[in-house]
Amino acid sequence: MNPCRIAILGSTGSIGLNTLKVLDQHPGRFEVVALTACNNFKLLEKQIKKYKPKHVAVGDLGLSYFKRIRPKGIKFYSLGDTAAIASLKEVDTLIIAMRSAEALKPFLAAVRAGKRVAPANKEALVIAGGMIMSEARKYHAQVIPVDSEQSAIFQCLDGQRALPAFVHLTASGGPLRTVALKDFKRMTLKNILAHPRWKMGPKITVDSATLMNKGFEVIEAKHLFGLRHDQIKVLIHPEAIIHSMVEFLDGSLLAQLGATDMRLPIQYALTYPERLQSGIKSPDFALLGQLTFELPDLKKFPALGLAFEAARRGGTLPAVLNAADEEVVDAFLARKIDFLSIYKIIEKVFTRHTIVKDPSLEEIMQADEWARRETKSILENL
Repeated sequence: MNPCRIAILGSTGSIGLNTLKVLDQHPGRFEVVALTACNNFKLLEKQIKKYKPKHVAVGDLGLSYFKRIRPKGIKFYSLGDTAAIASLKEVDTLIIAMRSAEALKPFLAAVRAGKRVAPANKEALVIAGGMIMSEARKYHAQVIPVDSEQSAIFQCLDGQRALPAFVHLTASGGPLRTVALKDFKRMTLKNILAHPRWKMGPKITVDSATLMNKGFEVIEAKHLFGLRHDQIKVLIHPEAIIHSMVEFLDGSLLAQLGATDMRLPIQYALTYPERLQSGIKSPDFALLGQLTFELPDLKKFPALGLAFEAARRGGTLPAVLNAADEEVVDAFLARKIDFLSIYKIIEKVFTRHTIVKDPSLEEIMQADEWARRETKSILENL
């Protein structure tokens, strides 16, 4: 059997590193054709030496570095050319582990080339999920999500003839689940970045604290699985053992459970429909003792309600929500605003936007740019 040929966009981040661990677990089954990274070109250099990709994209500093040392047998690209890597004939499966809306162009290029795409990037599906999935159907591309919650839904629906009545997206609740709303004003950057369960990047950790991250998953699920916004429910599940559930018309529910290890959904996306040994232990339910659940508090976490509204109204509104969130979270991480200002500013931008229904790619990007300008203007005038 010929090896599956893999391209990883964002190979030096946590998803990229976990993908490479999965490949190492199954020598000979995969071939790394392409790797990309933004700033961490020293780690990328080590990956190049080990995996010997033929195509590499990297940020400007890394590009200058590699031009000086001139590794043999590699074609180098700027980060703006990741769409060219995504559509290479020699790539079978594309892992999208890069953050931000910059993933949209390579995502579209890959589905238009009929690839299997395994996205860990939320932003592309949030801002243009309808377009992406329409193109995937047109060009017979497979989109198998890597996010644990979306992977869980995909697994629960696989082989089902019946359509889901509802899906239940689970959430750990983030670092503020047990903090009273009146104490939010005292939350420092250090408090917010102290996630009780996982060590993630700062942007996604802040989004976990506001539950905006879960809101983005609502929009993702709507597009990935062809759902209405009111068919998607969010359930706080602190143990994070049930990764999501699907409810059918007869009242039956299917749940996907497993260890909280990203290698599981990554491997599933790479090997589907097969399942291979992962080396990861399943949960010991006797030791767990119990699983707990609660509904999200929208007074504490109004960003989740805003995301549901964006899912309901659609058009360019999700792109505006995503862009405003990126800009405001960056300002919070730079200590320019306090935690409570995150939602207030996003809501202002959200309510000022005039929605374009059924937007073109150009109109989506225009909405993204407008939201960033509007957000920066508000930040400058604080």
